[in-house]
Amino acid sequence: MLESKNRNAVAKSISEEPRKDRAFAGFKRTEVDTGRIVGGTEATLAQGMIMKEEVYNLPAESRARRPYAYDAEEPIYEADEQIRRGYDMGYGDDADELFYPAPSPEPNYTPPAYYHRPPETNTEEYDPIYENPFLVASNAPLSTFSIDVDTASYSNVRRFLDRGQLPPADAVRVEEMVNYFDYNYPKPTRGEPFSVTMRGSVCPWNTRHLLVQVGLKGNVPSQTKIPPSNLVFLIDVSGSMKRSNKLPLLKQSLKLMVDQLRPDQQVAIVTYSGSARLVLDSTPGTYKHRIHAAIDNLQAGGSTAGEAGLNLAYRIARDNYIRNGNNRVILATDGDFNVGMKNDYELVQLIESKRREGVFLSILGFGSGNYKDAKMEKIADNGNGNYYYIDSLEEGRKILVSELGSTLFTIAKDVKIQVEFNPQHVHAYRLIGYENRVMNNRDFNNDRVDAGEIGAGHTVTALYEVVPAYGVEPVPYAERGVDRLKYQQPRMFVNQELMTVKLRYKPVKSNHSRLIRQTFKHGDVTDYMDPEAAFASAVAEFGLLLRNSRFKGHAGYDQVLERASRTRGSDLEGRRAEFIRLVEQAKRLDHRMLNPRYPYPEPYTGYQPYPAEESPPLQFK
Repeated sequence: MLESKNRNAVAKSISEEPRKDRAFAGFKRTEVDTGRIVGGTEATLAQGMIMKEEVYNLPAESRARRPYAYDAEEPIYEADEQIRRGYDMGYGDDADELFYPAPSPEPNYTPPAYYHRPPETNTEEYDPIYENPFLVASNAPLSTFSIDVDTASYSNVRRFLDRGQLPPADAVRVEEMVNYFDYNYPKPTRGEPFSVTMRGSVCPWNTRHLLVQVGLKGNVPSQTKIPPSNLVFLIDVSGSMKRSNKLPLLKQSLKLMVDQLRPDQQVAIVTYSGSARLVLDSTPGTYKHRIHAAIDNLQAGGSTAGEAGLNLAYRIARDNYIRNGNNRVILATDGDFNVGMKNDYELVQLIESKRREGVFLSILGFGSGNYKDAKMEKIADNGNGNYYYIDSLEEGRKILVSELGSTLFTIAKDVKIQVEFNPQHVHAYRLIGYENRVMNNRDFNNDRVDAGEIGAGHTVTALYEVVPAYGVEPVPYAERGVDRLKYQQPRMFVNQELMTVKLRYKPVKSNHSRLIRQTFKHGDVTDYMDPEAAFASAVAEFGLLLRNSRFKGHAGYDQVLERASRTRGSDLEGRRAEFIRLVEQAKRLDHRMLNPRYPYPEPYTGYQPYPAEESPPLQFK
């Protein structure tokens, strides 16, 4: 009883101690117990301490979470355990290692009751994204870009939100978030590698604009037509890969994949840390026990020797090269990839040279803290491969089991899209996302210029926000090196086509491209948004909100939730339900609209030929 009273007395005196910090005056402060009182008797209680944390009601990106301790009158030596475990104070995977018992006393030295280890420096790297602007169709009628089937950004954003943080703006690539989902596009006709689908309706975040969706659906060949595979896994086993969300998660994911291997799929494993080592020579899928044993023996430790590992992996791939097969190196790392080269340009040159030899490169990213997103995306883009981020075992199952065929089997390479807009109906347009995939218009017809690949069953989605023309007189346009433009001729001014989409691709076994052309008419725009298009627009709008984009118009979390919930569909794998959960989490975390220090920019109203009050509302029959 006496002990309980003393505990309460100490706690009360501590809580009533005046605060000296006025740095965050004006914001609500909350104190959260993060530890316990040390000591069990009246004598030791006076020497105890309470660990607390201040949580200020600030915007998520600037929220201050300051641990502080009230020291005892005398230091405590007898504590033999950490003061707290499992309480995440925003310091990531090291949350259970922040506070340690004081060391044994030395003569003439009085240590503090507890040591506080500061959080590790966050060295994650993301390339800056400069959003595509609106372009006037009469001045720039062509939009050209390479397709992108990477999905790393979505799972990386999920990792941030699940940790209670908004992602950095440059970590949000809207096209990768949209392409994370399948939109049930029609299957390709016989003989074509993919189908092309176009839909258009009113833009949800700016009702005076249109939102046009361009979708591709890759063909799924029969099992008899899938070529054999020569896979070399290049695995980072340096010390930074020790954490549970890195090498241990990779090993679990690889085991799921091994169980699905066919006899004509062979696997080799190369590791690198202080040096490069061949752990498993090329082994057919029938010997699953050997591959499992090699995976079980992987251990993290040492420095990073990426250049030696990369060269060894490519050599193993070339030694076991399968003609007309799928030859691929799959790099699994946290991105702290020290290749020993002078700069990224040399790394890209090496990967491009191996790509021309027929060995592609894909990336599996893991972990946090030192994650190098910028470098990994650049590597995959130049290696004719895909870039994924695995933040959970479920994501590992999705990439390496459910989508293994599309991940490994390329059905078309160097896929480019060029859209020509008709200035008679389009005043301006904006490509949403694909900022690092935009190409020169003249490169569309140049077969020597590399572009993205599409795998079996892959879907690719591109969204254009279009500002309709209200009687604006178009200006003739011409550019050297591109096809003759169809909407720039006077006789075409009465044409009802809104835009023409051209796709150029190369069959896997050919270096000569083929062309697909399809038009989208003004009359194809509907008042009612197709459910699949509506869900895609919800994902895109969510990306604009996370980026705090200046082009987000009147976007909002509530309307994203309403549209996503309404178009969730059957959702057998639960991915759309998870998306709804992430939107709800972001809505709770995002205080930027409420805090004047972090205001949203003014809504972007787009290009209006007439003043907004004179512009007729969009109506489509």
